[in-house]
Amino acid sequence: MTDKHFKKGLITGIIAVFIIGTAPVIANSRPFKIDFYLFAAMTNFFEFVIFLPLYMLERRKFKFKIQNNLSENLLLFETQLSGWTKNKKLLLLIGIIFTAVPVLNFFGLEHAGTINGSMVLKSRILFSLVFGYLILQEKVSIVQVIFSFILLFGLALAITQGSFNLLEFNIGVLILFINVVISPLGHNLTKSRLDKKEITPYQIIVVRNIVSILILFSTYFLIFPMENIQLLLTPTNYIWFVIMGFNYGFGLLFWYKTISYLEMGKAMILMSFTTVVSTFFATLFLGEAFTYFHLMGIAIMIISTII
Repeated sequence: MTDKHFKKGLITGIIAVFIIGTAPVIANSRPFKIDFYLFAAMTNFFEFVIFLPLYMLERRKFKFKIQNNLSENLLLFETQLSGWTKNKKLLLLIGIIFTAVPVLNFFGLEHAGTINGSMVLKSRILFSLVFGYLILQEKVSIVQVIFSFILLFGLALAITQGSFNLLEFNIGVLILFINVVISPLGHNLTKSRLDKKEITPYQIIVVRNIVSILILFSTYFLIFPMENIQLLLTPTNYIWFVIMGFNYGFGLLFWYKTISYLEMGKAMILMSFTTVVSTFFATLFLGEAFTYFHLMGIAIMIISTII
């Protein structure tokens, strides 16, 4: 890794921390008449609307440079322009994974609360280590394993407020645990192709959102009543759809750029600080109680992640 790549990864990572850290707060600020399933579907729809033009501009730039022989990296541009065609099945799998992730995310946050929910989401580093080892052949040390369990201790301390009664975990916490298992799988599959320069962040966002939109909208009224069509006819609801779409989309973009410059482990260290951002804004705007157990839990989790 060059110093130039590290600096770029650090900058994009810090931006991603702020954007991703505010996502749980935005999700739990919405009117809860907007159910989690529709919210996920419309978030993906507006992500697609926002990033499709950016993706088309990227394609035009690649084609222009190739046609006019304007770069020494023409082979790279040709690969990134058409490399996605070799990864159709993988992109479909990534799309399916990230169809489930926002649905589980919004449902879990709604029931677990913003502070507890954001802390659960940070435990995904455990599974990032597992999938990083299995998919990317990244090394995992004994120290990492030990501090992974210490991280879980910090999480349990905060969520149970020191009682360590695991039966106190509500349905939201359990759903978010499912989320933290499957989302690192998708991210590591994504990174495996970003490292090979076969796809770009814009391509990934557009393709995965197409898959998500098709699945979520085609199944929505199989689960929810037809009367919910009124939610799509209420103009004020679109404020939340657009805000969440921008947040989710640009959070993903800067995350993908971060892991394209940094190893997954280093990127996850940066992402551990999103909990601090989430906690600050949840306390400030949502009035959620922030306790000493939360403070100790967050400190333990961040230190464990860094080590």
